[in-house]
Amino acid sequence: MDKSLILPKDYKQTLDLRETEVAIKKLKDHFQAELSKKLNLTRVSAPLFVRQSTGLNDALNGTEQAVSFNVKGCNDIKAEIVHSLAKWKRMALYRYNFTTEEGLYTDMNAIRAEEDLDNIHSIYVDQWDWEKVIKKEDRTTDKLKSIVNTIYDVFKDVEKYISGLYPQLGCILPEEIFFISTQELEDMYPDLTPKQRENAIAKEKGAVFIMQIGGKLKSGKKHDGRSPDYDDWDLNGDIIFWFPVLEIGLELSSMGIRVDKDALSKQLIAEHCEERLKFKFHHMIMNEELPFTVGGGIGQSRICMFFLRKAHIGEVQASIWPKEMIEDCLKNNIVLL
Repeated sequence: MDKSLILPKDYKQTLDLRETEVAIKKLKDHFQAELSKKLNLTRVSAPLFVRQSTGLNDALNGTEQAVSFNVKGCNDIKAEIVHSLAKWKRMALYRYNFTTEEGLYTDMNAIRAEEDLDNIHSIYVDQWDWEKVIKKEDRTTDKLKSIVNTIYDVFKDVEKYISGLYPQLGCILPEEIFFISTQELEDMYPDLTPKQRENAIAKEKGAVFIMQIGGKLKSGKKHDGRSPDYDDWDLNGDIIFWFPVLEIGLELSSMGIRVDKDALSKQLIAEHCEERLKFKFHHMIMNEELPFTVGGGIGQSRICMFFLRKAHIGEVQASIWPKEMIEDCLKNNIVLL
């Protein structure tokens, strides 16, 4: 048996394959309509790949290698499949002349070839990437919390909508989302690992926003890694829901207020990545040419997993899985697309 796989006892599909495909479309259409309305976002087209030389790709934890290739007929330009559009979106807001409190969102599709595959991780990533312009003086924790609450309202609305279509799925989200910092979480659970802390607080509260991810805690360890050149580590966080199907805290969104020149400089030094200042994107931040923004990504397949109560991300997206994982899933009523 694949040890990375969680196999819920007596698991049964609430929706069959065809019903699932119909439900996925309804869920995604409703979610993005509500998200764009509540955050004042305009849908735009986005790239599947970017030039390696631009530095626009998301470096994730800084160790993952992007899938790359040479572009025929373009003087051997090296292109990279995006990991996410964290930096591209901010540049797009600048290029498209978006103004304060206006924003954009897009369907982001990516390949993360080095991903460890399990119930919630796939090499194929699909998410809504969104970004909006804010004032410099709005780079605050209060502003961040306000936007998180707005997004949580969208989640609650979608759960009500889907449970109305499929009453057997029910509603499990609490009335409000709980806010806590990574340091507060470490102080609360000093003997647990970061992932165990996330599970513990998610189980207790139902829905949490864990703030301030990227820097070292008092223990000298990080809660989790974050690339140093898009989120301000003091003004970011993850939305995590308790997911009873797998009995885990399920991360559905990573987001944050983006770096200004001071945060960028400090974080690049902390990660020994000062060489990134050679890129145009970073140069524009240091010169305050790019707008101040907030943004994030919301996992499309993960929200489908959560709201349709699925045990494996392969039940809501088509990807590639190890033979042993496919066989173990079938034995336990988990039918992958």
